[in-house]
Parts: sequence; C-alpha cells; structure tokens
Amino acid sequence: MSDEQSGPEEPAENISGGTTGGGIETAFEPGEAATRAEAVIDALGELYWQKTYGGQDAFECLVRTILSQNTSDKASQPAHEALMERYGGGDGESEAPHASERTSDDAEPRAGDLVEALAEAHRDELAETISSAGLYNRKSEVMIAAAEEIREEFGSENEFDAFVREEEPGTVRSRLLEIDGVGPKTADCVLLFSGGRSGVFPVDTHVHRIYRRMGIAPPKADHEGVREILEEAVPAEKCGFGHTASIQFGREYCSARKPACLDGPEACPLYDHCERIGVDEIDGEVVDPAETVE
Repeated sequence: MSDEQSGPEEPAENISGGTTGGGIETAFEPGEAATRAEAVIDALGELYWQKTYGGQDAFECLVRTILSQNTSDKASQPAHEALMERYGGGDGESEAPHASERTSDDAEPRAGDLVEALAEAHRDELAETISSAGLYNRKSEVMIAAAEEIREEFGSENEFDAFVREEEPGTVRSRLLEIDGVGPKTADCVLLFSGGRSGVFPVDTHVHRIYRRMGIAPPKADHEGVREILEEAVPAEKCGFGHTASIQFGREYCSARKPACLDGPEACPLYDHCERIGVDEIDGEVVDPAETVE
C-alpha cells in the first residue's frame, strides 16, 4: 500500500470521529497473512483505510461511546455535537492530537472541563440535548453518574485522561467496567480511541455478526468470545482499523438482513474469505449464525 490512503475517507459518523477523531493514516507492507482473520483485515485495509488511533479526550470518548449504545453512529453523532456545544465549551469538531503527541506533563486545566460540566448538569436538560441518540433518559443518567464518579475519584478530566493513557490496559479496562452503563465495547473504545492501545478490537453488533458469519468465530460466540478470537488472530497494530473498517463493511456490504452476497459473488469484495454461515444464497434467507446450530 502506498503512503496515500487508497480507500474512501473515514466518515465523521464513525465512533472514531472520522478524520477529526485523532487517527493517523498508517501503511503496512504487503505480506502473507498468518491467519484468515488477518487476511480479512488486510483486505478491509485496502478497501477502506489503514490507521492507528489514540488521542481523544478520554471522558469525551466515553460519553461518545455511551451515546452510540443501541443506536447508529449516524444518529448519535448529532447528539455528540450538541452535547459538546452545550457542555464542552466548543462545537465538538476540533481535531484531537494523536496519543503519540500527548504527554503526562500536559496538566494545564482545559477550558470547559466536561467531567465537571456533566457532573453538574440537570438530567432533563442533558436528555433534551442528546435526544437524537435514543434512550436519552437512561443515557443522561449514566453520563451524569459517570461524571460524578470520575470527578470524585480522579478530580478532573485531565487526570482521568492520564489514567486511561498511562495505566496498564487491564487496569483501565477493569475500572471502566465498574462504571454503571459501561460494557466491554465501551471500555475497549476508550482504550483504543483515547488510550491509543494496540491489540484492542472492540466488538459491536457489526463485528459480532461479520466474524461469525465468515466462520472466523463460532456461530454461538458472544461478543467477548469474538473479541478474544480477533485479538489473538489479528496483529496488535491492525486491530484498531480492523474494528472501524469492519463497521464500514457491515454498513455497506454485510448487513444483518440483506448481505451483498445475495446478489452474487461479485457483489461482495470479501466473498472468497467468507463461509456465509446463516446465509442461504439460493433461497435468499438470512438468519443469525447462532440459529444454524443446536
């Protein structure tokens, strides 16, 4: 792959924040993949993008991922922008530095501390602000409680940011999972997009569906089972863009109800990598891979 990105630009509606989310385009030398999962990720990198991530403000990343729960990134993006405009002292569109460009010496208080702002927010006002994201009453409660908890333990947005970037990934993940409303996917997104941690492959509904349908993960594997398989089979430096490119592939080709392969082998660029578990190309019927086994 050349130094220039070969595929389309990563959309802003991605959980990564797209081109303003702190990612850096990265090129990997072509080579023979060690696993089928790596071959799939390499193909996705050629189809879309190869990037490394990191540098997002940790609490903003946490909030953004909570907003994305049980809704599409397209729906949660306006909610994130509205929240940042109201509580973050900005428009939510400023470009974040990559993790490699940030240091623990950067302890200056940032303007408009989001932890402080949300800890003091009125739930009804916050719910109205994020209403486009769906489940806004529950999400507003979760974010306010998380802000209060983080303020009490870490003191500020900057201190929480340093914890996410500098502590051992396992320690950070365990602590994040203790926050009410934060599950494995949310914790892993914070580790990836804020902490810039390699070897982290968050599993959302797209990733969960795709890799079971391909036969890379067992049909009945849960989200954590799929994550463990991918993090073991995909080189650490490729896990980040493997996650975001898989999401884009799920949107464009490997949807839940009508995957592109129903239109013939030529319709899906990853057809030869896939076992199409749960997809009947003759009858056009599609079921969750888990329904194909007893």
